[in-house]
Amino acid sequence: MTLTADSRKPPERRLHPLRAEIVRGFAPWTGAAVLLTLGMLLTGTSAQWQGGWAETRSQLHDSMLVIAPLTAAAGCLQGGRERRRRTDELWETAVRGRLARFLASAMPVALWAAAGFTAAAALALLATWPYAQGDRPHLGLLPGDAVLLAACAMAGHVVGRLVAWRPAAPALAMAGYVGLAVPAMAFPGAGRHLDAAFPAPVGSYPVWWQPVVMAVWTGGLASAAVLAYAARRRYTALVPLAAAIAAGALLVRTGDGLWHDDPLASRQVCDTSTTPQICVNARYEGLLPQVREALSEVVGRLEGVQNLPVRFEDRPTAPRHGEAQLPMLAPLGWSVVRGRLTDPKQYAWEAVAELEGRGDCQSTLDPRVRRADDAVEHYLAPGPHQEYFDQLAAEGSAAERAELTARQRARARLASMGEEERRIWLSAYFATAGSCGARAVPAL
Repeated sequence: MTLTADSRKPPERRLHPLRAEIVRGFAPWTGAAVLLTLGMLLTGTSAQWQGGWAETRSQLHDSMLVIAPLTAAAGCLQGGRERRRRTDELWETAVRGRLARFLASAMPVALWAAAGFTAAAALALLATWPYAQGDRPHLGLLPGDAVLLAACAMAGHVVGRLVAWRPAAPALAMAGYVGLAVPAMAFPGAGRHLDAAFPAPVGSYPVWWQPVVMAVWTGGLASAAVLAYAARRRYTALVPLAAAIAAGALLVRTGDGLWHDDPLASRQVCDTSTTPQICVNARYEGLLPQVREALSEVVGRLEGVQNLPVRFEDRPTAPRHGEAQLPMLAPLGWSVVRGRLTDPKQYAWEAVAELEGRGDCQSTLDPRVRRADDAVEHYLAPGPHQEYFDQLAAEGSAAERAELTARQRARARLASMGEEERRIWLSAYFATAGSCGARAVPAL
């Protein structure tokens, strides 16, 4: 038997049908759309998350409210592709089973959507890393969010196969947005715990199994829809449906126990070399040198003064006895942007105002007390906009000009005191911190 040249050729390698869908066509554009959309959302709010690991995690998760409906719409477009091409009847004559054909068309969109989200999340974490001031990366929610996008793509593909309507994709995106946003507000219990896109609290972290159960909840529902549509034995859809129901029941039953308070959010990191001591939230430990520098002039001018609080503290709750509240470092984007204090002078002025402790009775304060407070603020940390407000008062009514003159006189009186006299006066002044009465405040 003579072998011909053609018979000696190695057999051609058969490519998997998924390969063509993954590397070409609509699926890669879905991944690019997810990456670009999420990039735009994150760029527009970068001042609010860049520099905080928990803030970055929450911003990525909260974006699911927009990205998940977008992915469902992409899946819907892919699902209606054969109908638009008028090749759906030809496609039904293929040798492969219906489920295999469905997965070959739907899975690339799901995989590319998850890949686009993963790439955007990695870039966001890299953007946070140079400015992070404490804490650690929070990655627990990211796998569950990727599963949510894949589930939305698969479910959207089913809708695209079933609904022969050209505006089906944008209508599905709008319905998905409403479906993720409204139930959590209308049903604050079950709706919040079952909503895979519900905002993640910054000062908390999920229990270790919450992302897994949430992935079973979303993935189970999508898998049930796929099997009910494309499987030869459609009753097999009951298996993922039962898993989804069990996961949903566990989420609802656990309720608020799905989230634990971050221990770092309640811990303080202090500089004990000053009086008062300066403490910041442990999540922003790296900001302590900047806060200390911003308050250095205030602390220096309070040297030797009695009746001061023991420490400045940075807690979300009211200060405890013997403490004064620092201006809050969180949420990011106000006092802190990308790991830096935005306005140290404003920060110091707000801290001095908290030392006075008269925030609850500002509207009823005696003018003499107001002048004393203003003089102390002007001496310890003049407000960055003080000159502007003084100019407005100088151009105002006769009463406003008279009050400005009285305030300037009080400022000059405190500044002209000798060091020991001023120390005694300030000690008597801070003994009245929190008092709204005029009699206790020493005169200027």
